[in-house]
Amino acid sequence: MSAPATSTAPATPPVAASTLPVIERSDSPVAGMDPGWLVIVWDDPVNLMSYVTFVFRKLFGYPKEKAHRLMMQVHTEGRAVVSSGPKEKAEMDVFRLHEHGLWATMEPDR
Repeated sequence: MSAPATSTAPATPPVAASTLPVIERSDSPVAGMDPGWLVIVWDDPVNLMSYVTFVFRKLFGYPKEKAHRLMMQVHTEGRAVVSSGPKEKAEMDVFRLHEHGLWATMEPDR
């Protein structure tokens, strides 16, 4: 009987991850860059101006003057941009504003 045939060819070494091509998505104007989002607070007939100022200071750490200015913009113009950033941050900011009873939305920063 003859011995079973065995392969003496060397095994192929694994490919290092650093040699693989990097593929970036190109569905945004600049590949890999988030275009940015704006968080908007809308005027409502429910919340007191002092409470809105308090929420802006609490959630965003704004100084009293900036929080008051943004609150007045909401009150007089009907809306104000209170934060901006990547989509995930904007979503979290809108969620937190909703938790505090404020009307807020987000939109792409153009």
